Formats: sequence, C-alpha cells, structure tokens
Amino acid sequence: MHPVLIKLGPLTLHSYGFFMALGVGLALWFLYRQAKKQELDAPRLLDAAFYIMLVSLLGAKIVLLAGNVSYYFQNPKELFWVARSGGVFQGGLAFGILFALWYFRRKRIPTWKVADIAAPALALGHGFGRIGCFLAGCCYGKGCDLPWAATFHSEYAHNLTGLPLNEALHPVQLYESALNFLNALVLYLVLRKKTFDGQVFPLYIINYSVIRYFTEFFRGDHPPTAFLFKGPSALLTVSYSQFFCILGLAAGLVLYTIFKKRKRA
Repeated sequence: MHPVLIKLGPLTLHSYGFFMALGVGLALWFLYRQAKKQELDAPRLLDAAFYIMLVSLLGAKIVLLAGNVSYYFQNPKELFWVARSGGVFQGGLAFGILFALWYFRRKRIPTWKVADIAAPALALGHGFGRIGCFLAGCCYGKGCDLPWAATFHSEYAHNLTGLPLNEALHPVQLYESALNFLNALVLYLVLRKKTFDGQVFPLYIINYSVIRYFTEFFRGDHPPTAFLFKGPSALLTVSYSQFFCILGLAAGLVLYTIFKKRKRA
C-alpha cells in the first residue's frame, strides 16, 4: 500500500486524493463525450457537474460528521482534509441528487436524459476512488484467510485510519472497485440501447445499492455505533449503510417503474 504517492519537501500527494481526482476527471470526460453525442450543451453540463460535486462533497462530509461527532469535534481539521477522506459516499450521492434536481429544473436542463449519461460516469469515478481507499488504508476489510487477502504494514496509515497492521484482511475496497467498474460497463451498454429517458439512472441506484449492501459484510472499519441492528450472525446484522442501501434499492425500483410506465403511456 502507498498512502502517500509522492512527498517532495512541503508537497505531499496522497493516494486517496490522486485517485479521487483521476476518477472525477474521467467521469467528467465521459459526461462531456456523451453529451456531445446526444447534442446536449456539454460545457453547460460541466458547469452543473462542478456545482453538484461541491454539494456532494459537502453532503458526504455532513454524514461523516453525523456518524463521528465526538471524534471530529476533537480533530476538526481532518473533516476538511479531502486528500485523506472524501466522506460518506451515500451521503454525497443523496445531497448531489437533490441539488441536481433543483438545479436542472431551474436551468431547464433535461433532467433524466442527463442523469442517464451521468450514471455510468458516477460508477466509473467511484471505481477509481475505491482504489485510492485501498492504497490509503481506509474502509478496510475484516480478517481473511483466502489466498488474495491483503496485509498492511504502514504505520502512517494505521495512525490515520486505525487500519490493523500485519493481519490478513479482505481487500474489500478492491471488491467494490471491481464491481463499480462492472456497473459502469453494464450501465454504458444500457445507455447505448435505452428506449426512454430515466432508464439508466435508476439502474445505477439499484445496482450500487446491491453492491454496497453485500460488500458491507466484509468491512472491518465500522465502530459499534455504525449498526442499526445487531443480530446473532453477520447476515442478520444491518449497518446504517445497509439500511440506506435498502432505501436506495426501493427508490431505484420505484423510479424505474414510473419512467417505464410513462414510456408506455
């Protein structure tokens, strides 16, 4: 693992920040290319994407703070340090969607046509972000005795994230990264063949909710307060993240059904 990619004097390039920036850059490139193909105002959409990203980052940080109030009151500077932690992705997604709905309506941008383009871009960017998580040692997994288990040795990462050292762990960050890349591919194929606006974005919400729900079983970084319900086994235990996944799955199914009925009508 390499929590710090480059350190030259006062200049420090963190892995998490680098891969997050790479993911954002590729997502914006995809959005721009697809907007041009569909004869949308691509520069205007990039402006919208900039504002949506700012609101999403704020939402991710708010949810992160809500789940770790005492820690961040003692270490307030870390809450604003993007290169080490971007926050809670689901919080950023929710805030971003709500802001985008308002912004697109105000600017008279075709909301669901653009949302369909954005869906594969989101999955693509998230895939690179999880690679950054793995290199930085955040969002680490539970103990693992499988051949592909990852063992970390960085004291720097341990001090930063609480990552267990010299223990074989599930590389859960890479599980989610690979599944996000697969999700991006599936959504892109659906985008190419879609028959109505609003067909792709609900699938993104559905697919990601399923991905996150099951990868949560392999996470080892949850504090005791991260669980909504603790059952007698891991499969009967529900974290707050999994609860949000259930809500997201329901919302995605409802949206898809609504848009499909509109198309038939």
